[in-house]
Amino acid sequence: MAALSVALFFLGIFLYSVYRTLWYGIGEWGLNKTVGWAWDITNFVWWVGIGHAGTLISAVLLLFRQKWRSSINRAAEAMTIFAVICAAMFPVLHMGRPWLAYWVFPLQNTFGSLWVNFNSPLLWDVFAISTYFTVSLVFWYTGLVPDFATIRDRAKGPIAKVAYSLLSMGWTGSAKHWSRYETVSLILAGVSTPLVLSVHTIVSMDFATSVVPGWHTTIFPPYFVAGAIFSGFAMVLTLMLITRVVFKLEDYITMEHIALMNKIMMITGSIVGVAYITEFFIAWYSQVEFEQYAFINRATGPYWWAYWSMMTCNVISPQLVWIRRVRYSIPLTFILSIIVNIGMWFERFVIIVTSLHRDYLPSSWVMFSPTIIDIGIYVGTLGLFFTLFLLFAKFFPVVNMAEVKTVLKYTVDNGPTYTGHDPHHDLIHKPTTHGVPANAPVNYNKHD
Repeated sequence: MAALSVALFFLGIFLYSVYRTLWYGIGEWGLNKTVGWAWDITNFVWWVGIGHAGTLISAVLLLFRQKWRSSINRAAEAMTIFAVICAAMFPVLHMGRPWLAYWVFPLQNTFGSLWVNFNSPLLWDVFAISTYFTVSLVFWYTGLVPDFATIRDRAKGPIAKVAYSLLSMGWTGSAKHWSRYETVSLILAGVSTPLVLSVHTIVSMDFATSVVPGWHTTIFPPYFVAGAIFSGFAMVLTLMLITRVVFKLEDYITMEHIALMNKIMMITGSIVGVAYITEFFIAWYSQVEFEQYAFINRATGPYWWAYWSMMTCNVISPQLVWIRRVRYSIPLTFILSIIVNIGMWFERFVIIVTSLHRDYLPSSWVMFSPTIIDIGIYVGTLGLFFTLFLLFAKFFPVVNMAEVKTVLKYTVDNGPTYTGHDPHHDLIHKPTTHGVPANAPVNYNKHD
């Protein structure tokens, strides 16, 4: 309740900041003629990136048959949906007239809008984000259906019984239902996997297809995708480390899970580090003075502090994960996950603001600083995100019960045990003589 109160307070700040933006206009923000994109697009790209880990965990790791994903995929998928909702707020608010937001879709001219420009990456963005949101939502909900059925069968109150009965869509746990569930999961995983790569590629093309020095580069798509997975896994760690303590899920989200997520974070962080160095090298190698100046200005200009914060948080800090003690330490992992997301926010800020604030015309050079409304909207989206996540954790199962059952080993003496290596239990890999089989469906009854 305390956490929800804090989240709702920040949500209130968000609603007030949105009211100010809509009533008084975009002039409430810190944008100017030179820096036409700033905090709004920085936050948009940051939130889209955070959403990426959910799809990677649920789709890519499912296709690769990684069993360890089953205890973290539910929360990660929920995080994806909430992050995309937060991200979508920024372009809509930036329109200045959000009630005309439907004009971004290719509507017939009788609606009063002009036909959209299909050559514009901003339009590709609309399709990418909306597809991403839809597929993620269907994937998440499909996984929830068997769990809703389990809760429906155990619900005490009449309202809960009706609500979960509607949500579970008549699931009975029959072999036919399970067969269809597996098939749909695989199909959705196949559809989602290209989205992991395409969504952030298209977001990167918002910048890469321009002629602004610092943006006009072909490395952006893979670099943005790696950065998105990097920040996404950092946010999954931040949330899951708290969730596992609050809900006492230490047996399901084990230290092994945390170490594996740390390794993915380290690999993607290293890819991002290589991309930073490559950008500098290509700026020098191109011999284009504008491109060279853009990068020198990033490192030594008035925004040097943002650039070096980004380098420290994104390149140096993930390398600590090579040390086993760091990899298996909960406090250090938690701090590291927050540092990484701070660094990824700075990365987007550096790419957007430092490339724009000193363009080709020295007479137009200007500094950008956010207003209180800019800050209010950003902090407010954090409030929106955590409000949604806390409500999800309250009413929906945080761990995918149906899938975790398939990776549990039921032993004679000590009940269900996670299949991860545990030196304290000799019985862990012995075959069961009685009890529930490891691959039992959710509504299984051993007396039937």
